[in-house]
Formats: sequence, C-alpha cells, structure tokens
Amino acid sequence: MTDRPPLPPFTRETAARKVQAAEDAWNTRDPHKVALAYSPDSVWRNRDTFVTGRDAIVDLLTRKWAREREYALRKDLWAFDGNRIAVRFQYESRDAGGQWWRSYGNELWEFDEHGLMTRREASIDDVPIEEADRRICGPRPESERGRSFPLR
Repeated sequence: MTDRPPLPPFTRETAARKVQAAEDAWNTRDPHKVALAYSPDSVWRNRDTFVTGRDAIVDLLTRKWAREREYALRKDLWAFDGNRIAVRFQYESRDAGGQWWRSYGNELWEFDEHGLMTRREASIDDVPIEEADRRICGPRPESERGRSFPLR
C-alpha cells in the first residue's frame, strides 16, 4: 500500500498540512482525486448518509457536486491526537434554483498507518445567503493559508 503523508501520529504542523491538503483536494471538485485520500474500506457519515468504500465515496461526491454548484470550501484544524484530527469547515455553493448557501460543520477524521482516512464523520448545517454576502469565491490564496476563517 502506498503511503499518503503526512502520517500519524500527527504534530500540529503535520495535522495542519493534512487539513490543507484535504481543502485543496475538495476544492478541485474531482471525486476520484478526493477518494484517493481514503482507505479502500473507509467509513463515512456525511449528514444523514452513511457510505463505505471508495466507490461509494466517489458516488456520494459526484451527486454532491452536481447539486452544490460553484462549491468553494475552507477547513481549519480544530484539534488532533495520535491518528485523529478534528476539523471545522464552511463552504459556499449555489443550488439549481440560484440560491446561495453557506454550510458550516465539523468533521472527525481517523487515519491508518499509511495516512489514509479510515473514518470520516461530518455534521453540517446550511444557511441561505445572498450572493452579495459570499466570502469564499474559490481556493484559498497562498497568503491566507493557515489563517482561520470567521464564524459568521
């Protein structure tokens, strides 16, 4: 099996790098690329949906990004210990009717010794916003990496 650094046990620096790598991958909106960060038997809870395995992850993300247009995400490291990382995130997207949404949530991640995520639990709340209130308009610029985003 190929390693996907950084590997656990995590330090503050390596956990932050893992979080930034996840943000970068998810902002590509490429389900196949994103799924490579997860173990072949990874278990997910995403809102009220439970899936197991990379194929199911690809399917879930394909459906997600068909609904959530112009998706742009920010993730921040919240806590870490050993092979686990907790993340807070928010993203913005537009639905098929043109309504913009900001989605807030928390994720709990668990990794194997190869640096692949074996478990992901995501709790997410959605708030409608006006287009003029958007603040995430694409990938995070290099100058903003490592800076926390506002809660509201």
